[in-house]
Amino acid sequence: MSDNQTQSSAENARAEVVTHALSQDITLPSTDGKGAGTFVLVTLDNGFDHTKPNSFGPQGLAELEKAVDAAAERAAKGEIVGFGVTGKPFIMAVGADLMALPSITDREQAVDIAEQGHRVFSKIADLDVPTFAFVNGASMGGGVEIGLYCDYRTMSADVPAYSLPECFLGLVPGWGGTYLLPNLIGVENALQLIITNPLSNNKMATGAQAFKLGVADELLAPVTFLEDSLAFAAAVISGEKKVERPEVNKDEAAWKAACDKARAFTMQKTGGAAPAPLRAIDLVEAARTNTRAQGFAGEDQALGDLIMSDELRAGLYAFNLVQKRAKRPAGAPDKALARKVTKVGVVGAGLMASQMALLFIRRLDVPVIMTDLDQARVDKGVGYVHDEIDKLLAKGRISQDKANRLKGLITGSTSKDGFADADFVIEAVFEEMGVKKSVWAEVEQIVTPECVLATNTSSLSITEMAADLKHPERVVGFHFFNPVAVMPLLEIIRGEKTDDATLATAFATGKSLKKTCILVKNSPSFVVNRLLGRFMGEAGKIVDEGTPVEVVEKAFAGVTPMPPFMLISLVGPAIALHNSETLHGAFPERFYVSPNLAKVVEEKIPSFYGADGKLDDSIFEKFSKPADAKVLSEEQVREQALSALADETRRMLDEEVVAAPMDIDLAMITGAGFPFWNGGVTPLLDRTGIAEKVTGQRFLPKGAASVAR
Repeated sequence: MSDNQTQSSAENARAEVVTHALSQDITLPSTDGKGAGTFVLVTLDNGFDHTKPNSFGPQGLAELEKAVDAAAERAAKGEIVGFGVTGKPFIMAVGADLMALPSITDREQAVDIAEQGHRVFSKIADLDVPTFAFVNGASMGGGVEIGLYCDYRTMSADVPAYSLPECFLGLVPGWGGTYLLPNLIGVENALQLIITNPLSNNKMATGAQAFKLGVADELLAPVTFLEDSLAFAAAVISGEKKVERPEVNKDEAAWKAACDKARAFTMQKTGGAAPAPLRAIDLVEAARTNTRAQGFAGEDQALGDLIMSDELRAGLYAFNLVQKRAKRPAGAPDKALARKVTKVGVVGAGLMASQMALLFIRRLDVPVIMTDLDQARVDKGVGYVHDEIDKLLAKGRISQDKANRLKGLITGSTSKDGFADADFVIEAVFEEMGVKKSVWAEVEQIVTPECVLATNTSSLSITEMAADLKHPERVVGFHFFNPVAVMPLLEIIRGEKTDDATLATAFATGKSLKKTCILVKNSPSFVVNRLLGRFMGEAGKIVDEGTPVEVVEKAFAGVTPMPPFMLISLVGPAIALHNSETLHGAFPERFYVSPNLAKVVEEKIPSFYGADGKLDDSIFEKFSKPADAKVLSEEQVREQALSALADETRRMLDEEVVAAPMDIDLAMITGAGFPFWNGGVTPLLDRTGIAEKVTGQRFLPKGAASVAR
């Protein structure tokens, strides 16, 4: 762990990647051809391409302040008629330099960061000439907020992401967002961006969606965006164009109702475990009557508190995992060993197989052939892929030519002979060892000796699956999570005989599919399903022993992405039962198989929740009742389940299922949606003291995902 601490310290101490404020004078166009005056345009640019977005650190803010001060002097002399700010190609800015935050050791430093952002951005608002933000690309956090200080905003129609993700991480929009945004677009729309989207798996609005919410005055085509934005500015400055916006409703009752609704949503999502969103709602509610100075002072104090909170440090730890560790998978072999994949075979044409086939043709741009037992199933699988391509076309995500080409890449057959020239074959058939062995025995007779045989099994042994083959070294686990297009995680499992070339090809393919790849030791249910199996088994046991299901469902708000019986309903009771039985077979003393869950599966009940989104009481009335009910409180339920997670996590690390605790957290965040503000699993278990209570030690050193104390 000391090596990780050293690496973290080195990253925190690194030099700031300065986002420069590059000023240029532009003569605005006018209808008479004489020009409408000199306009100062500041372009934010850190000198790198779009893969390294602009961010705001102390030096970058100081440079921006200098540029704005220079413009203010010229405005006072009447030398300029307007001021604008935009970003480098494809990027406006993604907010504060988050990687510098872990190095902050006291609250005063934290408040200084907030005050500097307010001071610099406020100078834009205070300029004596009309000000404009030309939002040309991805905008997050401070990249959104800088535009709110301007008098007018244009938005490029191809902006892929416009968001205020602070509450997702454990912060509030602290450079004016909680005050300026509701006073610009109204409280409900502002809370959509500040609360609802971040707490819905950090959902990003597109430029078009943000425009509909009212954040911009014009939505412009990307190809002539800057030219059209300058023409808009000229028309506004000359008085040819008057911008009209709907009046913000500041009725006290309506404003409070919107904030109360956001609080209820927040409690449902977090159980109050994340302080940031509740603090943000308080600031938004106060924005109705606050002055700008009061609103900004409130943000300063909120940032001071939250930057020094364990939840924010856990959020930054999670952010670092997703942004950095995910790009350098621990234990992955030399990528030079990877073989090229020019054709893919998919065994099976069900929903999971069809989702995988679609992903392969979209990301790898290679032919994919699907097979199944009969033509009807094959046709249904190919039809699913065609339908999804048509949906992408209808949404404008792809062109007609691209749609035609993608459809041409997918074929189907009842014969596996088409696999003869495939480099990569993946199976998604029934989760039963005998079935999978039979599939591979047949496929091996057709494919080349170098063809990778990948299994999407969620729980079965890769080693056993490959045992009877002539070339067991080319079998690898390639476990996707459902829905395949959405969930980032790909567990790559090495069997006992899997060779480095096969493993390298699997990692290279996963990277091309744009997945977060984690190397996992061959073990029952691997990482995510093993931990979820222990968790769901514990929840089932608690209900079977007599605790009302409503208590169990409420106990995990803010801990897990959803309550346990909702999670079982999402994955499907039959799949959850199969996972429990697999794990019980391997570890009978720890993994519980619920007889009541088995009864639900036997009766083919698909969900514990009704169409109204509420628990279906009629299902639980069928449960066998214990003679001596053991009724736990929410706190007791939570502690019992988290203790089970701590125990299983420690066992998995001792077994070297993954390289380090960080890989377990990365897996649970990207494969199961565990919240950033907990840092996944291990920081929460450390912070609550459960890790030491159950295992005798922390998972992470102090300060790795918490405030160093």
